[in-house]
Amino acid sequence: MPELPEVETTRRGIEPHIEGRTITALTVRQPKLRWPVPEQLSEWVTGGRIHSVTRRGKYLLINLPGGSVMIHLGMSGSLYMVSSDQPAGYHDHVDLVLDSGMALRLTDPRRFGSVLWQPAGQQHLLLEALGPEPLSSDFTAEYLQQRCSGRKQAIKQFIMNSQVVVGVGNIYANEALFSAGIHPKRAAGNISAERLKRLVEEIRIVLARAIEQGGTTLKDFVGGDGKPGYFKQQLNVYGRGGEPCHHCKSTLKEIRLGQRSTVYCPECQR
Repeated sequence: MPELPEVETTRRGIEPHIEGRTITALTVRQPKLRWPVPEQLSEWVTGGRIHSVTRRGKYLLINLPGGSVMIHLGMSGSLYMVSSDQPAGYHDHVDLVLDSGMALRLTDPRRFGSVLWQPAGQQHLLLEALGPEPLSSDFTAEYLQQRCSGRKQAIKQFIMNSQVVVGVGNIYANEALFSAGIHPKRAAGNISAERLKRLVEEIRIVLARAIEQGGTTLKDFVGGDGKPGYFKQQLNVYGRGGEPCHHCKSTLKEIRLGQRSTVYCPECQR
């Protein structure tokens, strides 16, 4: 699943190609995605000039005068810039056709992505309950300490809750907890303020580094400019269960936590 760095990489990849352009047509080949593509979407977007491309959590927002096209990449979705007359493949479900002769194309083999609409001046229900952005000034050690207080849930599952903080997906939760030296199963409410401060710092570092290097290249993700990410080679624990820890050489353990693969070092993480 594309995580926050991959989505941000996509945003940065497509932004130079679509910002300032006018949408001349919307082509919907398959409206049955995770949620149906709104029937009136073509009417709402056609003729609109794209004034910015932003992100909220894992949602990409293509902002027009009348509102925003909200795109979620789901499990296997990706966005590409293609010539507007390029034939569509079987999994190419939606095109935003631009006055440049190019089109922004959504490809989604598993169809767990979505293309929705947020009217100007309103906030979509899917965005209302989202927690702060992890790289913003709202995500602080004090905030996380307050949210963790009294909570018995494992810290890994807790920081992956988008109502606590957005965009800390499985890969980067594993990596941040390793860098902070915190065991993924430790109760969120049983971690000192000092260690939570370190965790906030490591979440910021691991996500910023991944964004800078173009996201993590896994199964289906390719950046919006067609270039894959290069962060996978720097992963310390994710996908390395049974291999030696880079720091202490102990064998990394892999478990299932909340139905997600979780890898940690039994010596470095407490």
